[in-house]
Amino acid sequence: METQNVKTFIIEDSYVAEAGINEWISGGKGNVETIAENLTIYPWRTKEVVNLLQWMRNYNLTEIEKEQIRFFGMDIQVVTNINNEIHDAINEYNITVSDELLSIMDKCVEKKIVYNYGKENNWADTYIPRLNELENILLKFKINLAKENTEQLDKAIRALAYIIKYTYYIQNHYSQDRDLKMYENVKWIVENKSNNGKAFIWAHNEHINNRGFLNYTTRKIHNLGWHLKQQFKDDYYSVGFDFGKGALRSYIINDDQSREWQIYNLEKPYPKTYAETLIEAEDDIYFIDMANALKGSAAKFFDKKKKQLLLGGPGYNLIDIDHNFQKKRFSKAFDGLIFVESISPPNRNLRTD
Repeated sequence: METQNVKTFIIEDSYVAEAGINEWISGGKGNVETIAENLTIYPWRTKEVVNLLQWMRNYNLTEIEKEQIRFFGMDIQVVTNINNEIHDAINEYNITVSDELLSIMDKCVEKKIVYNYGKENNWADTYIPRLNELENILLKFKINLAKENTEQLDKAIRALAYIIKYTYYIQNHYSQDRDLKMYENVKWIVENKSNNGKAFIWAHNEHINNRGFLNYTTRKIHNLGWHLKQQFKDDYYSVGFDFGKGALRSYIINDDQSREWQIYNLEKPYPKTYAETLIEAEDDIYFIDMANALKGSAAKFFDKKKKQLLLGGPGYNLIDIDHNFQKKRFSKAFDGLIFVESISPPNRNLRTD
């Protein structure tokens, strides 16, 4: 980020996370022990992520405001309380909006996502047209405002856009639909918030890879990385992650329905995986540029479809081992690859002492 003049950081987290983190990394209130509480995706609440945010804060303290790193969330799974921003803006600017539209907006924010895959509902079809009405009211009102007086209204309009996407996801709660909306958010952020069109995007391998979800469903909706590659071509550079062995966290639901995290120690890579070969390198951690690798003797290796150990939010699946793997060609999936010989669980202790 520092050497490539990238000042826009986008993470697989929500709009809800942005305000508190941006205030802190810009030198504002808050402390290092609680800043991770702003993050709505649990895997990010780690000392390692906090250290990254601390690095951003230290960097920003040496820069003028327009040169500072800004933190953005692209995910649409959490919209808790962001309707309050819209209520506040409507009151501040004295915008005429019916109680019915505001009630519909509040209802959409309060609605919980129920992952009943395959079961249809009409939530988005019913409410998105009404949310669009509210959006049009705000946009038309903005036209008559002086440019220097639109900041609070701009935030409200963007918050409403996330509520609309969340409402869409209530009805269309597949990974592909979520990724489509994350792509729309990334595109907007790059085009409207990045001074130079550059951004660093942090998300799971299956979100950022170039080839889409490989075996989730047959629906013709693609992942974030596929959309970004189609939109930005070679200007989108995806970097995947793989590892050989180490301690894997697994989220377990016990017979009595109690839940806990357990650790599974992987002593060596599984057979027929890319990691089985990549771990033989001398370095403990290294980077591969795929275009260069495909020019040499490694081309056949990376162009052959092999398994990769896939660890999502729940971690390693101890019950259904096969569910942990995806088959893919690294030559098609990623533009670059970081390989780590051995991994360890993240540090959940955020205290500084």
